[in-house]
Amino acid sequence: MQAFILAAGLGTRLQPLTNHCPKALVEINGIPILRIQIENLIQQGVKYMVVNVHHLADMICNYIKSNNWDAEIVISDERESLLDTGGALKKAESLFNEKEPIIVHNVDILSRINLREMISYHQTEGNMSTLAVCHRKTSRYLLFDNQKQLIGWRNQSSGEAKWVNGPTAEYTELAFSGISVVEPSLLRLLPPATQPYPIIPEYLSVAKYHRISYFLHTETNWIDVGTPQKLNMAQQWNPSSPK
Repeated sequence: MQAFILAAGLGTRLQPLTNHCPKALVEINGIPILRIQIENLIQQGVKYMVVNVHHLADMICNYIKSNNWDAEIVISDERESLLDTGGALKKAESLFNEKEPIIVHNVDILSRINLREMISYHQTEGNMSTLAVCHRKTSRYLLFDNQKQLIGWRNQSSGEAKWVNGPTAEYTELAFSGISVVEPSLLRLLPPATQPYPIIPEYLSVAKYHRISYFLHTETNWIDVGTPQKLNMAQQWNPSSPK
């Protein structure tokens, strides 16, 4: 199993903590978030990981090099330009094995999602990408039809909506959880990483011709630690076995 940890972000929501410390190395109960992610992925069977870096990149690279891991970890260097998720995936394309799916995981998301089960579902369904989602209140929703196929995106606050094949009245709206499984072949469909771009519009584009579906989890198995409030909540986080 292989994974991509998105650790290049500026961590602006966690300032001033991230003024002199990259988001990935902010600690929860004395343990850097990045270590929590790496150890969780290893526990679930991941043997190879790519970590992208930009903000205070040397600190992350040195941390990875100074520890012994039960997995191979390589760096995708975005020091010159922060590329957002879409551009980051494209830039790292050559670093991945083309024969197995890639777990894409935001560094500031903690979860007890069973990633083995998620990958099994992804492969059984023949998905190009499988997005971890849950029923929770958010400002932006992914929209799926009754076959669990991605058909749109909606901004709850602004009312803006984007559709794969035009508006429809029947859909299920679900909140994206910052974790996905993608086929390496999807990376070949992405635009060049000459400038930053988000991944959701690309998923909508790919969904015209390929299956982009979801894996539903409970909200209690997930926490976003990208804000000071959530970081404090995570002090009581129990990293028990995936469910």
